[in-house]
Amino acid sequence: MTAKPRLFSGMQPSADSLHLGNYIGALLSWKELQETHEAFFFLADLHAITVPQDPTALRENTRRTAAQYIAAGIDPSRSTLFVQSHVPAHAQLAWVLNTITGFGEASRMTQFKDKAAKQGNDAASVGLFTYPILQAGDILLYQANQVPVGEDQRQHVELTRDLATRFNSRFGETFTVPEAYILKETAKVFDLQNPQSKMSKSSESPAGIVWVMDDEKTTAKKIMRAVTDADASVTFDRENKPGVANLLTIFSVLGERSIESLENEFAGRGYGDLKKALAELVTSILGPIRTRTLELLDDPAELDRILAINADRASEVAEATLAQVYDRMGFLPRATLR
Repeated sequence: MTAKPRLFSGMQPSADSLHLGNYIGALLSWKELQETHEAFFFLADLHAITVPQDPTALRENTRRTAAQYIAAGIDPSRSTLFVQSHVPAHAQLAWVLNTITGFGEASRMTQFKDKAAKQGNDAASVGLFTYPILQAGDILLYQANQVPVGEDQRQHVELTRDLATRFNSRFGETFTVPEAYILKETAKVFDLQNPQSKMSKSSESPAGIVWVMDDEKTTAKKIMRAVTDADASVTFDRENKPGVANLLTIFSVLGERSIESLENEFAGRGYGDLKKALAELVTSILGPIRTRTLELLDDPAELDRILAINADRASEVAEATLAQVYDRMGFLPRATLR
């Protein structure tokens, strides 16, 4: 029997709700991939604190994000679903990898440059600068073969591959060198009010974000008010009709239909019909996820128990890797006291 390839991915619990872009761009793929892979999915709370967080909100958002993972179809009995800070080996391996990463190499990470430019260099933390190295540690701890990411994260997976290869060369074969599993470009969801920008927690207008935990009326209202254009023809043209292209992409993925079939269905009918049908589809999918999430949050002790069981499973793999790393590095092992 051939072992399943191992997969590792996660998201930051930095808001009280995931958004439609997270669901389409990540969770739908994860749900499918857990059937064919040995999957590790985590809540990246150590990454979240690279920018200021309210402690109470972070704790609550971590639970809420975990509940949404499960409600969206991530099965914690089939996949390993855990909170990053519950496994201390993440921070421990990150420090080791920091010591074999060049300053210039870390400086070339484009996401840090973009975020630092927005915040200003004095406001950007050292943690924000080094988070790609923590991300490398996250992946390498679990000897992952594949890492599902968007195109914007490819550079970080390349850094992970470089660090794994460098460590293996200096200290002996230790890490699996992972491959980036680039999620389909068609799965990218754009802001409803600014369809030139990816849907994001940091969007300028809340009207452009469809939150998983929004009630059905709010979701429908946002879709009905989505920016389109004056042409009124329902055709897919990313460059000239980005708003309509975005709506068609969402419809295509969630409805499991081709763009062409949607263009044919709504030919001559205008944007109002397209938006109404899409609003009905989106609310029919997100509604049950929201309901299930709230059920899980009604019993936080049980949710915490599930996360603890999964953290134990994750720790077993992570600590075995870390022990091998420490041995290869030449650290003195701690004696066992009787």
